[in-house]
Amino acid sequence: MTKILVIDDERQALELLDILLSQKGYSMILADNGWKGLELYRRERPDVIVLDLNMPGMSGVAVLKEIRRVDLKQPVIIFTGATTHELEQQVRTLWVTEIVEKDFTTNLLEEAIKRILAPPAPSISRDQI
Repeated sequence: MTKILVIDDERQALELLDILLSQKGYSMILADNGWKGLELYRRERPDVIVLDLNMPGMSGVAVLKEIRRVDLKQPVIIFTGATTHELEQQVRTLWVTEIVEKDFTTNLLEEAIKRILAPPAPSISRDQI
């Protein structure tokens, strides 16, 4: 079963994502702050991380930097309600996989997860064209 770690300080966001995504068949791991999220990341090795940027204590950017020290390819979806162009550029330099605004439909987040988990398309050789 696909494991998704959600790191968000907003209890309502955690609960909503837990309900919606577990109904879709995902195994959910929830963390209400960056420190707990890093601990769960190291212990659980999720398939996808959904990460809020604006959290007290340890920001989402700090969490992402720590994740990138361990694994440059770990799929991370930034899930935020307020971002600036500069902040978006900063997380993109840290190889964030997707950015989804919190004022979203749940379909956008699920589509982002499916894109990340989809196997790569087979390559076509010149002989096949």
